[in-house]
Amino acid sequence: MPDGGRDERRRNLGHRNPAAALMLRRQRRRGETPAVVTAVRAVGAAKGPDDARYARAMTENLPPRSRIVHDALRAAGVAGEIITLPDAASTAALAAAALGVEVGAIANSLVFWSDGAPLLVMTSGAHRVDTAALAARLGRASIVRATPEQVREATGQAIGGVAPTGHPTPLPTVVDEALAGFDEIWAAGGTPHTVFPLTFDELVRLTGGTVTAVD
Repeated sequence: MPDGGRDERRRNLGHRNPAAALMLRRQRRRGETPAVVTAVRAVGAAKGPDDARYARAMTENLPPRSRIVHDALRAAGVAGEIITLPDAASTAALAAAALGVEVGAIANSLVFWSDGAPLLVMTSGAHRVDTAALAARLGRASIVRATPEQVREATGQAIGGVAPTGHPTPLPTVVDEALAGFDEIWAAGGTPHTVFPLTFDELVRLTGGTVTAVD
């Protein structure tokens, strides 16, 4: 019987190309912008046929859940390319270290349960959500962390890889106002190994989110 989890892990850059994974780790240690990040920014800015072919190749190598996110991004007019990291970046600190950016520029997708329904909170990696204060601010009875089962049912994705889009149905969303302080932010792409860049304005438009303080 095929092992879907193993197949997905093999798509990871570290499994496909150990040399590339080693290079990325060395660049991070030297404080350099990882080459894979530089490359994906170039693809997003370029318009030629060679760049289009490269972008398609990147998409074809994505895990199935990340391809769903990719299609949702394109439908919303967000051009950032999803990239696969050599190591899982299931926390804001890990993602920031992998990408060579401030932890505050990581847009964490946190799923909560509020008034009998899921609530997605896109928070800066530099913040912890104050659920009591946020509930009062939004006029809700309570906000509590969703269970892993509730996260999977609401998003189709696992904790540590939840994207701001690509869900079975759009979720009510809150966007941390602190993310507006960064020209470029990074969000998960549907798995703990995939991330993509976008702007604050794109995130708000993509999610239809309510912008407010969350801490």
